[in-house]
Amino acid sequence: MTHHRQQQSARRLPAVLSVLAALVGTAMLAVATSAGAGPSHRPPSRLQPEGQAAHATTRAVLNEIVAQGTPGVIAQVRDRHGVWDGRAGVRRLGSERPRSTHERFRIASVTKTFTATALLKLEAEGKLSLDDSVAKWLPGVVRGNGYRPGHITVRHLLNHTSGIFDYNMDAGFRAGYAGDEFDRNRYTRWSPGELVDIALAHPPNFQPEQGSKPGRPGKWDYSDTNYVLAGMIIEKATGCSYAHAVERLVIRPLGLRGTSAPGTSPGLPSPHARHYSTLFEDGPQAKVRDVTEFSPTVAFSAGQMISTVGDVNTFLSRLLAGDLLPPAQQRQLLDAVPVDGDKGHGGPQDVYGLGLRHFKLAEGCWAWGHGGMIPGSATRTLASADGRQVMTMNRNGDWGEQRLEDAAVASEFCRSAP
Repeated sequence: MTHHRQQQSARRLPAVLSVLAALVGTAMLAVATSAGAGPSHRPPSRLQPEGQAAHATTRAVLNEIVAQGTPGVIAQVRDRHGVWDGRAGVRRLGSERPRSTHERFRIASVTKTFTATALLKLEAEGKLSLDDSVAKWLPGVVRGNGYRPGHITVRHLLNHTSGIFDYNMDAGFRAGYAGDEFDRNRYTRWSPGELVDIALAHPPNFQPEQGSKPGRPGKWDYSDTNYVLAGMIIEKATGCSYAHAVERLVIRPLGLRGTSAPGTSPGLPSPHARHYSTLFEDGPQAKVRDVTEFSPTVAFSAGQMISTVGDVNTFLSRLLAGDLLPPAQQRQLLDAVPVDGDKGHGGPQDVYGLGLRHFKLAEGCWAWGHGGMIPGSATRTLASADGRQVMTMNRNGDWGEQRLEDAAVASEFCRSAP
């Protein structure tokens, strides 16, 4: 199941850039930099020592993340100077083996960007329209309790303006994965319909016509249920599994060799770090548990995918550069609506397109991307509007201060911001 960062208020501090100056002077742990496995179509260049020095602040932040308790963190940055790989900490608690930027990890809600891209490509192929209703594609699936599926469109799902309750916010569902309950349920296989039914037991948060529109704030609520339904529509429109569809539409065209939609497989392909979680327990006494294996059906098309920092960078940079979608679909991808609150791995001044969030990192500093958190893995990916600068980072633990992750991305994208 995906975690939502608005529920971790103890980890979020309002200042993003205030920690940067202090972190530059932090005593450093061992951090390795090297050339990464870049996109197959154009091998990236290795940074020279003077280029590596430009990432000193980010390197310090990664060290501080580990110093505060995260087992390990990796990051890759690509920009006009080449590729910088950073790492700190370990792959497995109790060992000294460092993390590697070649590792595969669960990308959690970054999956949503893949799902939205697949649907936009299906629209470009004439298989569906973003203005199609949920009722058209999934008759009888969304029903009762005040829901009006004929008024909810594919677009409403992708920009989180449907008002459909988030199944991850159901107290009973969350309790099944908290603490010791996780081990009892980690291999449970969920069907997408079962996840949707958990959501539909709750009334809608609002009706879709009340939702935010580009340039006009309104209701907005980040809901994993939206993207479970989006994946179900992909399967209906293609006649194949979600995993097969995203492979055909996104993964294979980009040559993303480290990326997969695991379907029902609970394991992670090698190489990978161990994934650790406190499983919704807070405080210094919270038990840290190994959650590397669990059924990805708990997240389906909202958060099941596995990838690498290099593959995610290739995907996001090519997407923002306009290489994946025709112009009409590219415009819709970036036609963003105001968010309502900070739910969904960002801040209240952000805007949200179709599976992409435009993050306000600091005054005058913005970047497109997405965040994701699932038990044991926290990922953030960001890119400039033209895709020429891109950064992906991953922590193999789902606790710690959010301000440090914010500081790491701000150090890369906001060097010239006021």
